Amino acid sequence: MSSTSQRRRPSEEDERDRAALARERRGRRSEEERRRTRATSTRPQARARATRPNRRVEIRRRWVALLSVLTLIALVYLLFFSSMLGAKDVSVTGSRTVTADQIRAMAAVPLDKPLLRLSTDEIRDRVAGMPGIATVEVSRSWPNTVDITVTERTAIAFFDSGPGGDGVHLVDGGGVVFKTVPARPAGLPELKLPKVSADDPVTRAVTAVLGVIPEQLLKQVTTATAKTPASVEFTLSSGKIVRWGTAEQTDRKAKVLAALLTQEGKVYDVAAPELPTITS
Repeated sequence: MSSTSQRRRPSEEDERDRAALARERRGRRSEEERRRTRATSTRPQARARATRPNRRVEIRRRWVALLSVLTLIALVYLLFFSSMLGAKDVSVTGSRTVTADQIRAMAAVPLDKPLLRLSTDEIRDRVAGMPGIATVEVSRSWPNTVDITVTERTAIAFFDSGPGGDGVHLVDGGGVVFKTVPARPAGLPELKLPKVSADDPVTRAVTAVLGVIPEQLLKQVTTATAKTPASVEFTLSSGKIVRWGTAEQTDRKAKVLAALLTQEGKVYDVAAPELPTITS
């Protein structure tokens, strides 16, 4: 019996050891499982915390995009459709004989129409059609003004349509007949031509010569005429006749003529300044 009990005791001890080892293992597994459970439960929370800022950024971006679109729409409306930036004033500069009110009336700027929708070319063309206007510039002046700058035509000569005609007409340096006056203007030469028109080559040639000769000489010219564009001649207040030719070599012709006029004669020909002539 003693031998049997001795054999059982180690077996019971072994059993206790195995039981203790099993409990220890169960405890370890439970601890590991608890760690895993805690880790698993904290991951969604961490992901939620990580995604919250991203969602805020995305919402902020959407708001910024929406505000940008609304701002663009408001800006387009303000510039192209609102009268807030519409034409409310028309400024005219450069006018002398043509009044500013006449220019405004001809410009016909539609008030309160947005400046960006105004056609400055159409306004310019309307004003340029006025007889006394040589050049026109039209620009926008924000927020509500249209600026019109004009250069008026300057008379360089006149012609009289004679008895039964429509009066005395002023002509500029380009041969444009732009104004009718009640009497012959003092200080301007008279054009003696069959036809006076900006489309007439002879008219343009004569006015071109009058536009380039020295002012001191121009003051002495009483009449100007020509049969061809190359045969311009004029009469001085002294009664002397100058055959000038074309508008070329103006400076040289003027110097030669100044020297010739110191000599007696009736007709002074400087059309070919290298071969000038004087005839009685």
